[in-house]
Amino acid sequence: MSHRVHPKIFRTKGIEDWQSQWYGKKNYKANLEQDFKIRTFIKKELKNGAINEVIIKRSTNTIHIIIRAGKPGIIIGRGGTGIQELKRRIISKIFKEKIKGIDIKIDVEEIKKAEIQARIIGQAIAEQLERRMPFRRVIKQMIEKVSQNSEVKGIKIFVSGRLNGSEMAREEWLKKGSLPLQTIRANIDYAQINAHTIYGIIGIKIWVNRGEIFE
Repeated sequence: MSHRVHPKIFRTKGIEDWQSQWYGKKNYKANLEQDFKIRTFIKKELKNGAINEVIIKRSTNTIHIIIRAGKPGIIIGRGGTGIQELKRRIISKIFKEKIKGIDIKIDVEEIKKAEIQARIIGQAIAEQLERRMPFRRVIKQMIEKVSQNSEVKGIKIFVSGRLNGSEMAREEWLKKGSLPLQTIRANIDYAQINAHTIYGIIGIKIWVNRGEIFE
């Protein structure tokens, strides 16, 4: 029997890389839990910054957080005040002030062509669904908009939940172009986003095929 595999995990160390880039033997469990909490906190607090991914690197005395976003100016703030405030809040919320001897470094990288990143596409869809826009119109307009980019070879958007406020939850999806999910060299970007509507949570899944990568 076949089973579902996350498209990025399927391609890790092929054309993708790990989001936690460190090695730890003794504190592996604690460090992995910290990474999860840091990513969740950053994506929740800076959702207006169009965050695509958060890379975390660790050394003996340093935690290096790299935020890749479509709107870096919102995150950095005037004169870097946004970065300093984010660092202070991470220390107080995640580490509970117990971080002696460890330095936290935060860098923000701008994503080129953010409009074809699956997570940013999902965030845009979620914002419109939360404003009670008809889901079919939102999906069709987004697919047409993304497909205009020459790098995009295919896109699929899947939504599930109480769509348009219906009493029973259901699933709907639209697809355009090709999505070779079993081809490891195919650059398939995938994201899963939740839209919090007055009727409940609507799940959104996005697949974007950006062509094949050859070394």
